[in-house]
Amino acid sequence: MPGIDECLLEAMRLPGARGAALVDWTSGLALGSVGEFPGGDHEAAAAEAAEVARLTAEQRAFTPDGYAPQEGADAAAGPGGAAGVDPPVEDLIISNRDSYHVLRFVPTSFDSSVFLHVWLARPDGNLALARIRLGEMATRLVLG
Repeated sequence: MPGIDECLLEAMRLPGARGAALVDWTSGLALGSVGEFPGGDHEAAAAEAAEVARLTAEQRAFTPDGYAPQEGADAAAGPGGAAGVDPPVEDLIISNRDSYHVLRFVPTSFDSSVFLHVWLARPDGNLALARIRLGEMATRLVLG
């Protein structure tokens, strides 16, 4: 079971990977990062990605049919709301002219939520492979 550093290094082996980070979406802080980031500032990129993740995870339109947070769930606790609840959104894909950003929510056993953010160069990136591998990484990631 890999920790944060091993997980990020594995993410950097994806075709076209330019940067990877594990981000706490409630605070916007990068818990770990490797590679380069848009604008050259990994903390600013983490904060901006966290804002997008937070806005998406809190919108009912993007949750699965029948999804309901557990009783006592608090929006401030994360996308899942409470400890041990899977996030309502699996991943986000943002594309622009020269790159892809893939944000994969990581289920956790505590009341804070995190996501993996991988920045891929568009000519070399493979979105299908990135989604599959990030999903595998998210299930194996050991936090805490």
